Amino acid sequence: MSAYTPGEIMVSAAARQIQDREVVFVGMRLPLLAFMLAKETHAPNAVGLFENGVLRDQPAQGPIITMGDTPNQSRALKVCGLDEVMSLLSGGRVDLGFIGGAQVDQWGNVNTHQVDTPKGQVRLPGSGGGADIACLAGRLLIIMNHELRRLVPRVDYITSPGWGEGPGWRESQGLNRGGPAALITSLGVFTFVQGRATLASLHPGVGLEQVAAQTGWELTTAPQVETTPEPTTKELEIIRRFDPHRFWTA
Repeated sequence: MSAYTPGEIMVSAAARQIQDREVVFVGMRLPLLAFMLAKETHAPNAVGLFENGVLRDQPAQGPIITMGDTPNQSRALKVCGLDEVMSLLSGGRVDLGFIGGAQVDQWGNVNTHQVDTPKGQVRLPGSGGGADIACLAGRLLIIMNHELRRLVPRVDYITSPGWGEGPGWRESQGLNRGGPAALITSLGVFTFVQGRATLASLHPGVGLEQVAAQTGWELTTAPQVETTPEPTTKELEIIRRFDPHRFWTA
């Protein structure tokens, strides 16, 4: 097995969450690569939606850094306006959406607006389409590096709602579909049991103590914590074809 980076195992873990024939709101960074990997392996009939108006039903023809790169637009199923893409989301046509952020809490709420520091508030880019994806996609995947400052007991600002304050919160807010299904980090994979993040698998070589030390809430684990499958040689070849300089996965 070739050596792989934390970013590459995150991509392979995220790709496994994509099922064949699903419509996926892809997003930026690692999800771009996860969608391309899934398309070339187990989900050839998945369709990708991108916030800039691109709809893809086949892998890109070359390396990609952003959703606006020429290889992502070339031979796309459709290139349209943002309003058309978002109408598919609001109409319940999107099975799965990816988002990342600066902070995530134990209920899967994500912050991309502002963080409180000893020196005051730090402003962040804001929502983009993250709040829409979190509210309207059939299920939500969150992907980010695993750091104590990112996995916090309660986010400083809820940009993209997860399970809010626990079971029943989404329904009380009129959010009748969706919600976080998994949180994929550089150390492992969490699922959301009764709305709360539960460690389901550890990446190879990672221990429970390491995860607990870098998690801001009291760690809850599945009855049997699995080991995340390593990326296969074929998967690494595909990931590196689309990210040859390790721009996202280094």
